[in-house]
Amino acid sequence: MYLIVGLGNPEEDYSRTRHNMGFDTINKIAEQYGIEMSKKKFDSLYGEGRIEKEKVILLKPQTYMNLSGKAILQVVQFYKIPMEDICVIYDDMDIEPGQIKIRKKGGAGSHNGMKSIVQELQTEEFARIRVGIGKPQFKEDAINYVIGAIPEEERKKLEEGTTKAKEAIIEIVKNGMDMAMNKFNQKGKE
Repeated sequence: MYLIVGLGNPEEDYSRTRHNMGFDTINKIAEQYGIEMSKKKFDSLYGEGRIEKEKVILLKPQTYMNLSGKAILQVVQFYKIPMEDICVIYDDMDIEPGQIKIRKKGGAGSHNGMKSIVQELQTEEFARIRVGIGKPQFKEDAINYVIGAIPEEERKKLEEGTTKAKEAIIEIVKNGMDMAMNKFNQKGKE
């Protein structure tokens, strides 16, 4: 069973922001596979279903971003999910809008949600899909950039990124992490 986690902020005010790329991707997967995201437990909104023949849990932590790890840990402990069957989807300013990067493991970088997950799970040994959102013009605008409104002309690029992330999850479940990395990671770009 795979645990597929999308990071975001639960408040309606943040629903159409760059910080919700994880939630947006989960919504696309749920829609494609008819997985109802209506269960409330583990400080999360989640649904269980299948991608192809593989059982999956789609999870949207309902904590604030910097507490995401607490919600995920509850699910991991309850279902006894091994680290290699976890994949976390989140926004990344170091990747161009419309692009994604898949990694088998790695550090949290500057993302508060990932810092929380690494701290709570006590490991960096889980997969992640980073969805590109690009950088603000000025570094000091980072917070407003990730939680502020998205200009309409940029929304299409971000949609491309969440669609690629959805397709990458399907590839991971069907054919494994290495195949997905070969298919979706752009060569020479990190």
